[in-house]
Amino acid sequence: MMLEKCIILSFGLVPSLIWLLFYLRKDSHPESNSMIIKIFLLGAVAGVLAFLLEKGMQKGITLIGSFFAFSSLVIFFISGFIEEGMKWLVVKWGLSKTGEPDEPVDGMLYMIICALGFAALENIAIAANTFVNYSIWQLSGILLMRFLLPTFLHALCSGVLGYFWVLAMQKNRSFYGALGFVGVSLLHSSYNWFIMQTAGQKGKILLPVVILIFLSLVVSYGFQHLKKIKNVCKIK
Repeated sequence: MMLEKCIILSFGLVPSLIWLLFYLRKDSHPESNSMIIKIFLLGAVAGVLAFLLEKGMQKGITLIGSFFAFSSLVIFFISGFIEEGMKWLVVKWGLSKTGEPDEPVDGMLYMIICALGFAALENIAIAANTFVNYSIWQLSGILLMRFLLPTFLHALCSGVLGYFWVLAMQKNRSFYGALGFVGVSLLHSSYNWFIMQTAGQKGKILLPVVILIFLSLVVSYGFQHLKKIKNVCKIK
């Protein structure tokens, strides 16, 4: 039993930890391990809160589903807003009164760390639900898929949101924050919708891949842009 729990935990954490190590290298002034762990765990908390909100939303929409023709579509698109919103809220709360971030690029980095904690919780839940019915090799395949797609998506969406959040603080214009939040939430929801529509149809995964490529380009640009800004970044 203990071995099973260790395997499930490992399968859930590995995709997030690999991306975490990758993105931590983007910071020329590394953050403290305590802050990294704190924000990562807060990401998992955000995952629990988002799950509860989404379940409540689904029940509410189901009750009025007969009066609302596109209830399933609404669930998909609202879920993106809930997940990105919860990640941003816990990061803002977690960084308040800590003196962090101390440079603009940290805003993106902390959002990505939070997203990877969020994704780790999802991965652990999936590993726990599939462990009994799948072999280690099949679980490894699921792990690879989670690493390349959903975990990467969470990191990219939150990285883009972090970029626009920092722009909003730097320019003192909330418009940038709102634009980033709405944009990544719609892309996140669209990705989920396309994935569901193309399930089992390998030749029709182009749109989700395009979304990932676009987000990765924005994140790459965001890191390069914010590294050029030398002033201190204060949470607002």
